[in-house]
Amino acid sequence: MSSLKEVKVALAGNPNCGKSSLFNALTGSHQRVGNFSGVTIEKYEGYVDYKNYRIRFVDLPGTYSLTAYSPEELVTRNYLIDEAPDIVVNVIEGPNLERNLLLTTQLMEMAVDLVVALNMFDEVQAQGIEIDIKQLQRLLGCHIVPTSAKKKQGLDSLLDHVVRVYEGDIEVKKNKLAFRPEVDVAIEKVTALLSHEPELDKYNLRWLAIKLLENDKEVYNVVREYPVWVKIELALQQAMQETGTVYGVDPEISITEDRYAFIRGAMQECMRHPREKKQSVTDYIDLVVLNRAFGLPIFLFIVWIIFHMTFTLGTPMMDGLDFLFGLLAENVAPLLPNDTLRSVLVDGIIAGVGGVLIFLPNIILLFIGLSFLEASGYMARAAFVVDKVMHRFGLHGKSFIPMITGFGCSIPAIMATRTLKSRSDRLATIMVIPFMSCGAKLPVYVLLAGAFFTPAVAANVMFGIYMLGIVFGLFSALVMKKTLLRSESEPFVMELPPYRWPSLRSVLVQAKNKAMMYLKKAGTIILLAVLLIWTFSNYPRNPELDAGLERQIASIEQTNVDEKQKDLAIMEVENRVNAAQLEYSLAGRAGKFLEPVIRPLGFDWRIGVALVTGLAAKEVVVSTMGTIYSLGETDETSAELKTILKRDPGFSKATALSLMVFVLLYIPCVAAVGVMKKEIGEWKAVAFYGAYALAAAWIFSFITYRLANLLL
Repeated sequence: MSSLKEVKVALAGNPNCGKSSLFNALTGSHQRVGNFSGVTIEKYEGYVDYKNYRIRFVDLPGTYSLTAYSPEELVTRNYLIDEAPDIVVNVIEGPNLERNLLLTTQLMEMAVDLVVALNMFDEVQAQGIEIDIKQLQRLLGCHIVPTSAKKKQGLDSLLDHVVRVYEGDIEVKKNKLAFRPEVDVAIEKVTALLSHEPELDKYNLRWLAIKLLENDKEVYNVVREYPVWVKIELALQQAMQETGTVYGVDPEISITEDRYAFIRGAMQECMRHPREKKQSVTDYIDLVVLNRAFGLPIFLFIVWIIFHMTFTLGTPMMDGLDFLFGLLAENVAPLLPNDTLRSVLVDGIIAGVGGVLIFLPNIILLFIGLSFLEASGYMARAAFVVDKVMHRFGLHGKSFIPMITGFGCSIPAIMATRTLKSRSDRLATIMVIPFMSCGAKLPVYVLLAGAFFTPAVAANVMFGIYMLGIVFGLFSALVMKKTLLRSESEPFVMELPPYRWPSLRSVLVQAKNKAMMYLKKAGTIILLAVLLIWTFSNYPRNPELDAGLERQIASIEQTNVDEKQKDLAIMEVENRVNAAQLEYSLAGRAGKFLEPVIRPLGFDWRIGVALVTGLAAKEVVVSTMGTIYSLGETDETSAELKTILKRDPGFSKATALSLMVFVLLYIPCVAAVGVMKKEIGEWKAVAFYGAYALAAAWIFSFITYRLANLLL
């Protein structure tokens, strides 16, 4: 246990103000990441030891205000109320001081112990902006510390101010904003009424009164539970009448206007811009990247670069990890004489852990790319460029990046939807991501297209499958946004921050945090899922088959052929027995149980088994088919499996097309489903998605099979 005194500090600020960079610069490697209670919004915590204190920082979600509009705003203000941090550090973007002060005024209304970090002060100086910090301190009633997270300037001064405010060495005056007289009278009257309820003491009563006058639904729900609500409601109605009579507007509008009046006055007193404003680098770049003709092609090219980097640079590392886990399995297997224990450890646990970790390079590379775009300021432009196209299908411009990411892997794509503030936009995007053809589906397409079509036709078939996923996903989003998810939508109000070269440390820290969350969320889920699928595919055992296998192996061992021929003969026998055991297992029985349902799609029980095991990972469909056809471990390049499929009377071009469509649309791997649940926060929505995906897969596969039989 540390003997240092602890100080709890919350970092609050607008998006793109450098708050997270400041958090990373202050806390370094002493960080942990999780979620705020009850929501999927990420919670970053870290600490720094300074003098005799351990200062614990919580990086609150970026927000422009403390209204009850977005989840980020609610999380931020609820944390400030419920957790009551010792100090609130309001991080302000120096070059955009006026816009950032709206949040500052609302923090002043909460009467928290406030310190302002005037961040990006190096840019303020470079642009020739003059800020009278002393006068601004007098107006805000708190100390202001110039900082630069990128250049690590002012960090010790900020920590020193935090400690001194905590010790009481620096006074925080907690200035009250002056509203117009009628509003101030109403605030005082409602505050006095609220003081009669001791249970409301955890709130700042003046802040509660202001929020009631602003018609804040969350605060209404809190206060109306108390007997004093009857008198408060009358006071609120009276205030509305008086301000309406005098000013022609409600108190809510009056309060907002008075906040902005304070901010404009503060800017006139404290800030001076250079007389001649020169065109900045940002202005010149935006002339190109926001151009109607060039904007979209440039965006697609940048997405292609990130996509290419992720899955080109990541593939060798994935292959390396796959090789290492294969090597580990080979070395562990001989050490375990018990067949069941060996199979559980090698085929279950090692395969399950490996199934998680081999995707880690892609996850890290992807989030390095996305973090770079976000921190550089380009991500806002990207959303702006594609918003018009995405809006036609009810989606937000920011939905495009997660959907593109889904072509690599659904797991990081689903996690990437956190850039969307509106829950309905996030839900719609999450539910259409699995319809993008992830890399795990590609082996199935390659096997079936290669077996039944010439190379030229196979390429067209695969292109058609990819396009079907995109079109179906977009129209699914449109239907959802018009019906189930119609109630809420995030307006596209896009701030375009200046371009900045991101700090490498900040980008890497964000990528590391995302990777750790992936391991935490996907790791446990996929490991349990693989063990479940393993059990499903291996039990119950048929003792007669096992006994017959031992007899056949003993008989082969007694023959007078060379060792190589013996090994081949034993392998053939083992493959046949494994195929029979799979048919006898729960997975095989499930396949036969499903056969009447999937028979109209051209599938028999064997394909049913492959689809069941494919829930672990889509590429398992191929290896399962290899087992069913007594070929042992196979992949999509197996010429023997392709030949067997072509000769199988139960398989045809129509069956192959139908199966590709079904694999495209039905439920993704269980790891993706688990992450989906973590991100959405409830099983109800996930169950709806599962039913929708299965129904869509069945209907479109049925149509494909019938049309293919007529046309081919």
